[in-house]
Amino acid sequence: MRVPRLVGLMAMDARRTAEATGLFLNAPDRPDFHRTVVEYVVRQYPPPDAEVPRDSVIYVWFDFGEGEGGGGVREPRVPRPPGGGLRREMEEPGNPYDAVVSPA
Repeated sequence: MRVPRLVGLMAMDARRTAEATGLFLNAPDRPDFHRTVVEYVVRQYPPPDAEVPRDSVIYVWFDFGEGEGGGGVREPRVPRPPGGGLRREMEEPGNPYDAVVSPA
């Protein structure tokens, strides 16, 4: 039997998907996993499409681990100008013929 992809699913949908395929879920970071409803799965083990026997336990996590970054509310920011390089003002254009040297 192949492990379904659970990452990105809400807790209740992940439970239903696992039950429908004959697998069990365990959430090490959620002791109250049976009551968790709207949090999203961010990791799973074994990975999707791995071959496992029926009635296997699939581990899912709802929070990123220590040092793995994490979610949080992210709001869009106005794009800033690209960084790097010196900023300088361009000189005003002058007479184009000033640079031309005429033969003597």
